[in-house]
Amino acid sequence: MSLSIGIHDLSFATAEFVLPHTALAAYNGTEIGKYHVGIGQESMSIPAADEDIVTMGAAAAAPVIARHGSDRIRTVVFATESSIDQAKSAGVYVHSLLQLPSATRVVELKQACYGATAALQFAIGLVRRDPAQQVLVIASDVSKYELDSPGEATQGAAAVAMLVGADPALVRIEDPSGLFTADVMDFWRPNYRDAALVDGQESINAYLQAVEGTWKDYAEQGGRTLEEFAAFCYHQPFTKMAYKAHRHLLNYCGYDTDKDDIARAIARTTAYNTVIGNSYTASVYLALAALLDQADDLTGRPVGLFSYGSGSVAEFFAATVVAGYREHLRTGQNRQAIARRKPVDYAGYRALHARSFPTDGGHHATEAQTTGPFRLAGLSGHKRLYQTR
Repeated sequence: MSLSIGIHDLSFATAEFVLPHTALAAYNGTEIGKYHVGIGQESMSIPAADEDIVTMGAAAAAPVIARHGSDRIRTVVFATESSIDQAKSAGVYVHSLLQLPSATRVVELKQACYGATAALQFAIGLVRRDPAQQVLVIASDVSKYELDSPGEATQGAAAVAMLVGADPALVRIEDPSGLFTADVMDFWRPNYRDAALVDGQESINAYLQAVEGTWKDYAEQGGRTLEEFAAFCYHQPFTKMAYKAHRHLLNYCGYDTDKDDIARAIARTTAYNTVIGNSYTASVYLALAALLDQADDLTGRPVGLFSYGSGSVAEFFAATVVAGYREHLRTGQNRQAIARRKPVDYAGYRALHARSFPTDGGHHATEAQTTGPFRLAGLSGHKRLYQTR
């Protein structure tokens, strides 16, 4: 019997503030249906002045460490496309904040929104080599676009922490995977920019091309049939994209695209992304968390996951839900992470959006805004300073 490896625990955190799309629509005169129905978004998480990918990542991972300890964790993989340093892994700051053992390898992975899935697959390889070890995978991102741009309404921020190990308590990750890479310029962020650049239509086309490509490879590798899956978790740059993607997959496979069938496969996966917004690397795993928290008993049922990172790299794979998984869910904590956010008005959101650190190497303290467990205290001598609250 082959070794069972997968996600043993999953926890997420999001930002301090929330901007309802009603406030965005009131400012720019957009009919609210364009947001609520057209892209399937209701609100977006906005980081406080003293929050970033490190504070969210540490907040997501802390409950995992509290529940399981760190004795078996030998590797931390931090996946992000909102990197704060070209050399130092953001995960090293998290390692320090969580007081993890020094006998740990820590690295950062990047490939747009796909990075966390690469981290998950790398983690599985490490556990297969030594089943006594566990790997902490953290996906943390702040999605940021120019003010008044088409992408503005899809912004968001969140981090997901996953403990990967043998005999997992939540889901078992199966072989094979379907893979797809294509060199496209649908979304990118040069080093000299804080906000990403995106070609909206090109991005949708590239995403759908990747759906076809990964499924074709998955089928050729001997994967499951479409009918076997209980649900499908897609990367959600906006939640309506998951519906577009699943409709496209059904069409590609020659199936009818019945609206109710699509909703049954997708609807429960969008609950958290709808109110958090795009969280890049964390998005597809927020979809998985939402599904596990809401669905009827999924024990023994396979779930399809489609991970897409612009530029582009994509992967389709199956995760089978294991017996007793409900005892290990963090449903109440997950809902509280969303409910605790404070509404911010549009002027306050614009001020936070425009905020950036000076680059003069001086001492620059951040305003104390977050009520989360960790904060970015400031910058001094080009060094980021973090605190545990």
